[in-house]
Amino acid sequence: MHADARGWFKEAWQREKLAAAGLPDLGPVQANVSYNRHAGATRGLHAEPWDKYVTLATGRAFAAWVDLRPGETFGTSFWIELDPSIAVFVPRGVANSYQTLADDCAYTYLVNDHWRPGIAYPAVNLADPELAIPWPIALSEAEISEKDLANPSLAQAVPMAPKKTLIIGAGGQLANALAREFPVAETIGIEDLDLTDAAAVSAWPWHEYDVVLNAAAYTAVDNAETPEGRRVAWAVNATAPATLARHALQRRITLVHYSTEYVFDGTQPDHVETEPVAPLGVYAQSKAAGDLAVSLVPRHYILRTSWLIGDGLNFVRTMWRLARDGVNPSVVADQTGRLTFASELAAATRHLLDTRADHGIYHVTNDGPAQSWHQIAARVFELAGRDPSAVTAVTTAEYEASRGAASSAPRPLQSTMDLNKLLATGYQPRHADDALVDYCKAHLASDA
Repeated sequence: MHADARGWFKEAWQREKLAAAGLPDLGPVQANVSYNRHAGATRGLHAEPWDKYVTLATGRAFAAWVDLRPGETFGTSFWIELDPSIAVFVPRGVANSYQTLADDCAYTYLVNDHWRPGIAYPAVNLADPELAIPWPIALSEAEISEKDLANPSLAQAVPMAPKKTLIIGAGGQLANALAREFPVAETIGIEDLDLTDAAAVSAWPWHEYDVVLNAAAYTAVDNAETPEGRRVAWAVNATAPATLARHALQRRITLVHYSTEYVFDGTQPDHVETEPVAPLGVYAQSKAAGDLAVSLVPRHYILRTSWLIGDGLNFVRTMWRLARDGVNPSVVADQTGRLTFASELAAATRHLLDTRADHGIYHVTNDGPAQSWHQIAARVFELAGRDPSAVTAVTTAEYEASRGAASSAPRPLQSTMDLNKLLATGYQPRHADDALVDYCKAHLASDA
């Protein structure tokens, strides 16, 4: 704020300076001014579902706030005298109020969401003795609206509902694991929201959410090579994430998107997060395109994983069934990587969000040495009580030739992903074999 004989000039809001001071990025969408003709005008206490940044254009005021967010700080009060040199950041769910101490006082504020009609927001009574707010002008002498006089006491006040977490992809192996890891999250499927329908996505109430976990994907790798599958793969894996990214950007949502080692060509023994993508097939290309769209969201996590095992049909279940049925399968031995159990990926997601790890791309699998599909199949046979040598090792070329599949997709031979970036956040994935043993005991042993 700079003053001279003519008056003063102030920088009312400056994004970079406030970010450097540790405040969240406000992202204002509306600027409002409340002009108060006389000293003693008193407004509040109102809590809205958006952040505010308040300051005075002119005059003096006493301002007070009460935390109406659920939790240990509910009911906490704070007050300060405002003049044009002071600004206050008011988080979502904190009730705001002020009392003018001079005539012709202009109270200004930025907000980062639009007001919506017909919605009642939490409020608390200005005179509640439990708050003990020391109003400079007695409320009996102040100018207060009838509506504000009727606000409830703190004991009767309804806490501001926190924003929600949304899981997209209900019914999938990963979405099921995420729902267990985030039990209060809302989980939806395509019957609730078709991500390929831009109009339906635009109509969704995104203002209710602060975290979206996108576990929806088209994973029919071979079918993606067909004309019909190609269209569906691009719609679900590329266009839908781009649509989500646009809304996440507009609403300051943290978007968690799940990707795959298929975005690489499999020529590196250990894939790091900074390796340039080089997708081989249609599925891989559509996933890489979706990743690029999500990477434009400031608050994003792209979790690349491999060889997912969870509820439903998967490689481990298939091998267990073949072992129990007395089948001696041929399994490729020249594709190597690590299993990722859906529960591990969900737990890593929780860790990154809870610790507020740096946004960006992370590789997430279970830990342990790289293995081939053949080695994993042999281990499942062993756990099922069969001789591991019943599983025959073949090359990818031999396996594809035996199938005779014209639309078979190219697959990366090296799928092992470096975990050092994830480990640096303090998260330690379980050893893949330990997780495999527990999975077979919990999910498959009863199928005998």
